[in-house]
Amino acid sequence: MMQPLRTGTAVFLALAGVYCLQAQDLEKHPDVEVFAEPGRLAAGAVTHDWPAFLGPTHDAASTETCLQLDWPESGPKLLWSLAKGSGYASPAICGDYLVYFHRRGDEEEVLCLHPESGGFRWSVSYPSAYRDRYGYNDGPRASPVIEGGRVFTFGAEGKLHCLDLDSGRVLWKRDLLADFAVAPGFFGASATPLAIEEGLIVNLGAPDANVVCLNKETGATVWTADTEWGASYASPVPGVLHGKRRVLLFAGGESRPPRGGLLCIDPADGAIDARFPWRSKKFESVNAASPVVIGQQVFITASYGTGGALLKFSEDLQAVEAVWTSAGFGAHFNTPVHHEGLLYGFDGRHTRGAELVCFRVSDGEQLWREQIHWQEQHVQADGTETELEMSPFRGTLLRVGERFLCLGEFGHLLSLQLDENGPKILSRARLFYAPETWSAPVLSRGLLYISQHGTSQGFGTPRLLCYDLRRQTPDE
Repeated sequence: MMQPLRTGTAVFLALAGVYCLQAQDLEKHPDVEVFAEPGRLAAGAVTHDWPAFLGPTHDAASTETCLQLDWPESGPKLLWSLAKGSGYASPAICGDYLVYFHRRGDEEEVLCLHPESGGFRWSVSYPSAYRDRYGYNDGPRASPVIEGGRVFTFGAEGKLHCLDLDSGRVLWKRDLLADFAVAPGFFGASATPLAIEEGLIVNLGAPDANVVCLNKETGATVWTADTEWGASYASPVPGVLHGKRRVLLFAGGESRPPRGGLLCIDPADGAIDARFPWRSKKFESVNAASPVVIGQQVFITASYGTGGALLKFSEDLQAVEAVWTSAGFGAHFNTPVHHEGLLYGFDGRHTRGAELVCFRVSDGEQLWREQIHWQEQHVQADGTETELEMSPFRGTLLRVGERFLCLGEFGHLLSLQLDENGPKILSRARLFYAPETWSAPVLSRGLLYISQHGTSQGFGTPRLLCYDLRRQTPDE
């Protein structure tokens, strides 16, 4: 048995890769740097947890109020940062627990911090030998899920862990790629599981189990669904179609010829009501944006010359057809956002060619298309300055009430007004300048969390950053 680790007044017990807090006061994590204390939440402010990818309603929308969505050129106030490892996960937050999933060295680590201070609660780590065949990143892609006092993580090699939220104790675990003989995909296991009812739905891609449901309490397999479409990189979302609770999963993994599309699944038994093929004809292509549920309809979109499609289901859900399709709405990996009958998102496979678009849901008409850009000064390695034309490029949208936050893929944060007349920048800040800022931002209790995955001169190594958006006065 390993000896206890002592830090200040707190005592931690290191055993089997788990570090549990034993003292009441939280200690500072050695990789956390604290810059300021958060402001108080305004009286009457509406807040929520962010327990899973795309937020509490799985649609990249927030109902929080009393937020400061205009800021100076320097950006919102930075509260704390975590020097992180590799990976593309976003944090999950429930109450006073923030869970982050990344890789340090040859181990995937699940790290639990206090969301306001970055104070250390616990960590769990285990070996990982995953290597990205394209050289991007060797860390986990799927974000943590917090449900019922438990944390679920799905690593790049398909190792799924269920942990106790309070202590980090491993409750159960599965090596799903080994259990179901899943062949490696383009980018490893990437889709965040969906906790729904008593099950945990996993976009797995096994030869005879494309989708798997596990019992949340025990990890036992409840059902499997086979489509031969393989696992995509899109996270499943819940929906209610014609009064029936369903899971919408955009499948499609590595296969020759490429196959994939939307599945409408009954979460009770895994029965597939209907499927709609929608996939690029290119071998090296992915379905990565999650489905967008809009009332009784569902929007799906993919890049690589595929485009978007709005689908409608029959009342018994056994038939599905396209209301409209458009080659001009092909999101690469960022899930579009719906608001008041309009769909907003970034169309384009490549950084320089990406454009923000707006489509009307009712008829699929493109109302506008714009590549937002501005001039910006940058300091080179030799100290000289140069002017660059910058943009969100393949940005990620988060709707907050009537506003939209946009995280650009090089670290810019924009506050936008979006409507049928076009985009308007209300505030803009360069939080950092680093590539691969692809993880969706997280908003909970007035604090904004952003992952910097790349390294760039003057902006440090990869970090998880916490910003204060709290405002003391009520919304006008």
